[in-house]
Amino acid sequence: MHDSISVVGLGKLGVCLAACAASKGMRVVGVDLSPRTVGLVNDGRPPVLEPGLAEMIEANRERLRATHDMNLAVAESSITFIVVPTPSELSGAFSLRYVVHAIEEIGRSLKNKNDYHLVVVVSTVLPGSTEFGILPILEQSSEKSCGAGFGLCYGPEFIALGDVLRGMLRPDFVLIGESDARAGLTLQSWYQRFCENSPPICRMNLVNAELTKIAVNTYVTTKISFSNMLSAICEQLPGADIDKVTDALGLDSRIGRRYLTGGLGYGGPCFPRDNQALVFTAKTLGCRATLAEATDAQNRSLCAGVVNRITSLVPRHKKVGILGLAYKPGTNVIEESQPLAIARRLAAEGYSLIVFDSLALDNVRLVLRDEVAYADSVTDCLSAADAVIIANPGEEFRKLHASDFPRREEPVAVFDCWRILQHELSRCDWVRYVPFGVGDDEVVASARLADVWRTAVAG
Repeated sequence: MHDSISVVGLGKLGVCLAACAASKGMRVVGVDLSPRTVGLVNDGRPPVLEPGLAEMIEANRERLRATHDMNLAVAESSITFIVVPTPSELSGAFSLRYVVHAIEEIGRSLKNKNDYHLVVVVSTVLPGSTEFGILPILEQSSEKSCGAGFGLCYGPEFIALGDVLRGMLRPDFVLIGESDARAGLTLQSWYQRFCENSPPICRMNLVNAELTKIAVNTYVTTKISFSNMLSAICEQLPGADIDKVTDALGLDSRIGRRYLTGGLGYGGPCFPRDNQALVFTAKTLGCRATLAEATDAQNRSLCAGVVNRITSLVPRHKKVGILGLAYKPGTNVIEESQPLAIARRLAAEGYSLIVFDSLALDNVRLVLRDEVAYADSVTDCLSAADAVIIANPGEEFRKLHASDFPRREEPVAVFDCWRILQHELSRCDWVRYVPFGVGDDEVVASARLADVWRTAVAG
């Protein structure tokens, strides 16, 4: 029943996989190069920030340990999951240097093992990488043949930071790319024990699974960018409201409501790079992923549009506060963060900024340094700012009330990128509330629309 597994790479995803497996009664050996990470896991503490992870590790620490010793990890397990980084190159391709290092070590460890062993690549890779890059290295380093001495699968996860544990244990579906039927069946049996919701399991060859992984995330980014495009249109239509439009769109079973919010663009460690990887793959094959290219271009253009709107309404001598710097709520990750990009651009424009994020502020300090001031709380940020950008729809910001915003001679401008305070602030006379994705009812917008109508009638 595969009671023992090993997990190579105890980062944001790997340590969560290890903890979840331990919570299902499996013995887990984690492997990582970082002495700090190994020490924290062995002390029953999480090396990364993720809701629920600390409690899960503490509750299952007798079945979870970490080591630097690959030989030990492989010897004491029947399945090894590889969850190491695959950094993006400037071309959009994924580097396999960390995967190759892990595969070579695993292969050498398999030399002395007589039992069948399954190796699962969880790290995101380009189509063709597992079959034509990873598999030959594993056969060479182990001196064994795939299908006999070991099996090889590609088993990526579809998770979101801040919701990793639930996403792993209760996935929408499980994707398995298999070197052969035995390998695929072995991993399928493991997932059937691991998952709590009996998800559909899709087994296919390696290249199909690799393409599916980046295609899923690219499709999601396209949906996000589509809603952001609609949001920009709504802002120019008197009476238009992106939430009304997307609520109706989402009722169509062909579309669905998820990811049709309309706000800032996507970011984080997965969506941007998977989109670019699909573009790279297509170009390499002599094709063009034009829709993915347009999605990426539209997403990158959003920051400038937001900044232009703010600078057109807020004089440079005013202090601007930004609430939420992480790329999404519930995480401290600022990789490809749209709010962080907005902060950097406003600072470059000469604005004085004060920022707050309860989880990500330490990471933000490493990037922005002394370009901005740092608030100790939401209240401190609101007290110091003449204008406020709600850049992240976190729960702590959703709970704000009109009374939390200071009364001044001149109303505080509040730019709500996600419309989370629309009901609270839209009628507040000491706040100038500017919701993104909502039509401007001013005369200028009405005149613009009238011009459109006249052109259409005359045409």
